[in-house]
Amino acid sequence: MGKTSDALTKLLSLQPPQGILVRLNEDTGTIIEEKIILAKLIQRNDILKVVPGGTIPTDGRVIQGTSTCDESLITGEAMPVEKTIGSQVVGGTKNLNGMLLIRATHVGSETALKQIIKLVEGAQTSKAPIQALADKIAGYFVPVIVSFSGITLICWIIIGYTHFDQIEKYSMYHHSKMKHHEGTKPSQMEVILELAFRFAITVLSIACPCALGLATPTAVMVGTGVGASQGILVKGGEPLETAQKIRTIVFDKTGTITQGKPTVIDTRLFLPNDSYWTLKRMLAIAGTAESASEHPLGKAIRIYCQNFFGCEQFGHCEDFNAIWGYGLSVKVNEIESLINKNSQSNDNISLNDKVYFVLIGNREWMERNSIHVTDEIDSAMSKHEHDGNTAVLIAVDNKIIGMIGIADPIKPTAPLTIFALQSMGLNVLLVTGDNMKTARAVATQVGIKNVYAEVLPTQKERFIATLKENSRKGEKVAMVGDGVNDSPALARADVGIAVGTGADVAVEAASIVLIRDALEDVLGAILLSKKTVRRIRFNFLFAIIYNLIGIPIAAGILLPIGISLTPWMASAAMALSSVSVVMSSLLLRNYRKPDINIYNNNEFNLWSINKGKNINVHRGIDNIDRTPNGSFISSLRGSRLAQILSGAVSAVKQQASYSLYNKQKSTLLLNTNSIDDEMELHVIS
Repeated sequence: MGKTSDALTKLLSLQPPQGILVRLNEDTGTIIEEKIILAKLIQRNDILKVVPGGTIPTDGRVIQGTSTCDESLITGEAMPVEKTIGSQVVGGTKNLNGMLLIRATHVGSETALKQIIKLVEGAQTSKAPIQALADKIAGYFVPVIVSFSGITLICWIIIGYTHFDQIEKYSMYHHSKMKHHEGTKPSQMEVILELAFRFAITVLSIACPCALGLATPTAVMVGTGVGASQGILVKGGEPLETAQKIRTIVFDKTGTITQGKPTVIDTRLFLPNDSYWTLKRMLAIAGTAESASEHPLGKAIRIYCQNFFGCEQFGHCEDFNAIWGYGLSVKVNEIESLINKNSQSNDNISLNDKVYFVLIGNREWMERNSIHVTDEIDSAMSKHEHDGNTAVLIAVDNKIIGMIGIADPIKPTAPLTIFALQSMGLNVLLVTGDNMKTARAVATQVGIKNVYAEVLPTQKERFIATLKENSRKGEKVAMVGDGVNDSPALARADVGIAVGTGADVAVEAASIVLIRDALEDVLGAILLSKKTVRRIRFNFLFAIIYNLIGIPIAAGILLPIGISLTPWMASAAMALSSVSVVMSSLLLRNYRKPDINIYNNNEFNLWSINKGKNINVHRGIDNIDRTPNGSFISSLRGSRLAQILSGAVSAVKQQASYSLYNKQKSTLLLNTNSIDDEMELHVIS
């Protein structure tokens, strides 16, 4: 069993024993003192020096220096990761080629490495639901075998007295020519009892509940260990088993389908003739208002304003109130010094104490605050939304003064991942708080056909609950997300899958954590589950067949043809069966996540041409598609039969797909505008 803990052993070996604690000159930032301390003595906010080739002692943030780090044993990513000022580093990873100064952010049991080790330990010792079947069988196994052994004893005693002449030659007395006294031989009773007890004891020896008991835990231990070594953390046997039953998978948009790194691409004023409302003033107000926000879009606005003004500090804000899914309200003042920072004019300095009541958010947020969105403003927003971007309105003192356009590009592997999941027969959905146009644009890029837009964070959990209620028995619902607002839905889903770069709350609520920010690992997690459960079932089948064949032979059923077992042979066979089950489970160590590029074939090219068609966009969660529980088609969806039929059809279509691809590609170039017009009309309110 030692080999099954290799992944855990590797993780434990990453724990650094010590670090270099330094003290900096507050004025110059140079190192004035350094000393080596034990890693367990490092405190939060300590400044640590990491030399090239050294191990990062704890989680932290780079405050000085640039380098690259090898994070392969944590994330499974072979390529070194570049680290610059402000980058997050993970304790236990290797610093490759530059000296870094880091500020400790998580220490002791709070570090990512410790959390991963804790998850792997818990997963490897937890029971999968299928283990309950093994435990139940084992509970009946012992009394049944003892009873069968007693029956064997009685049967052979009866056979011995009725067919003694035929069985005498199989006695150990006969083979060893044993005699009690010179000139005497064993009695009939001794021969019969020797045979009867030998077969009864052999039955007890060969019967093996161990193989049944080991079938599941060994496979779970190896499966979770292999997953951890490849950047997939499975929190126990239950999600590992359940993932292979997923039939519906729901994706969040921001940070899951998209890269989660929104950037400002456009700023616009709607009061061009008002000299008071300049772009500087709007950005100063927006940057100050978003300084207290943790929303990804708010961070994008704040970073843009920091770069625009070349400073980290803005004005003063108070009464900050953020409503997820809508926007924020706040009072802002003391921004005049920021506006006049690079100006010689001091005309407005006297207005330092002017307080602005600021609203930043979407259309609905403005309407909830009784602010009218004009056709001009709506048209400007629609242009961004049609391209999959987000348009944020800025209102000051109940008047909309401008708009900021924010783009969050999709992850490069998102279309291939969605194609692969749909090829497996899964029903893929997209749920987002964005408006319908933005949601449609993103769905068009990745090929998701059913989209639920303008879904509030509080509604996502109810959305997952409704999907579970509408699912057939045995079909599971998965949720993939990364944000704080996704955590209730992740917890509600049968399988919650969190992107490890997301919020801590989301990671805690999920049952599977993807350490890398790679969407294709969702596919890897499902395939790992399928392979593990297949191995468990094979182990069960082997253990059952072994006992079904071995026990009758041990009972002497083949004695008429001269085949029988002795107790020592049965004991060896019993041990061998347990070893065989363990060796079978160890074969899971050969599992490797599939290369997502294997799906980049002619079928994907054909799918890519049509991925933007027939997209259903729903407003809210009131119109969830309901599949009748008794539907024959529904029962086939995602089944092995459906996959076989799909494969057969694909094989027939593959020869023609490439020529059809070229034909449709040329047609698509001529009809792009008409397709866009059709997409605009196909909206389900």
